[in-house]
Amino acid sequence: MSISFRGITFRYWRSASPVLDEFSWDVPMGRTVLLGPNGAGKTTLLSIGADLLRPKRGQVLLGNLNPRRRTQRGQYRRAVGWMPQQIRAVPGLTAREQVAYAGWLKGLSRSGAWESAAQALDRVGLRNLMDRKASELSGGQLRRVGLAQVLVHSPSVMLLDEPSVGLDPAQRARFREILYELPPDVPVVVSTHQVDDLSELFNTVVVLESGKLRFTGTVEDFMSLATSNLDGRNAEIAYSKVINGEY
Repeated sequence: MSISFRGITFRYWRSASPVLDEFSWDVPMGRTVLLGPNGAGKTTLLSIGADLLRPKRGQVLLGNLNPRRRTQRGQYRRAVGWMPQQIRAVPGLTAREQVAYAGWLKGLSRSGAWESAAQALDRVGLRNLMDRKASELSGGQLRRVGLAQVLVHSPSVMLLDEPSVGLDPAQRARFREILYELPPDVPVVVSTHQVDDLSELFNTVVVLESGKLRFTGTVEDFMSLATSNLDGRNAEIAYSKVINGEY
C-alpha cells in the first residue's frame, strides 16, 4: 500500500503561481530518492502527503484512505511516518518521552509507546542518551530523535525530508543501515540534495523541478544519463542533465 497524488494543485497564500499544478504521482514501493533544487516543491509535496498541507484541488490516497474524509483522516495519519526538516525538542521531555509521545499520538498505547520508543532510539544509536532532556541534545542527535519518531509506530509509508542533514559520516552510515533494514513493502521517500550513494541505497530516482516531474525511473536509468566515467560524479552529471533538459 502506497500514496497516490491525483491532480494536486497547491498555492501558498499570496503566491502568484502554484507550487504544484495538476500534479500526479504514485509513490513506488521500495526506497525512492526525491531530488530537486530549492523551491522545486519537494517539501510541499511531502507535507501534502503527510496531511499537513491541504491542496486546493486534487486528492491524496493511501490505498482506499482519503485524509480529506474525517472518518479516515486519523487512520491515514497513523499509517504515514513523517520527518520534517526541522526537528524541535519538546520542552521538559527526555528523548524517550518525546519519541513515546509521538508514538502515542499515532495510536499506540502508553505502555506500547514507551517500549517502542526505547527500541526506536536504540535503532538510531541513542540508547545511551534516551533519558537525557531532548533540549540538551546536539542538532545531529535531535535529528536522530526525529527519525526515531517515525520508526516508533511502524508506519506503512515513510516520508523523510532532508533526514541526513547535520549528521556526521558515522551517523549517515547508520541512517543508511536503517533504510536497508526496512521491509521492502514499506515505501520510503527521502528528499535530499545529496546524490552520493544513490546506487547503493535507493531503488527509484525522482527529480522534481518547478513543481513538475522531470525524471522518474530506476537508479540504473538515472545513472545512465551520465555519459562520462567520472567516478563519484556520475550522479551529479545525470542530475544536471535532467535539470537542464539535456536528456
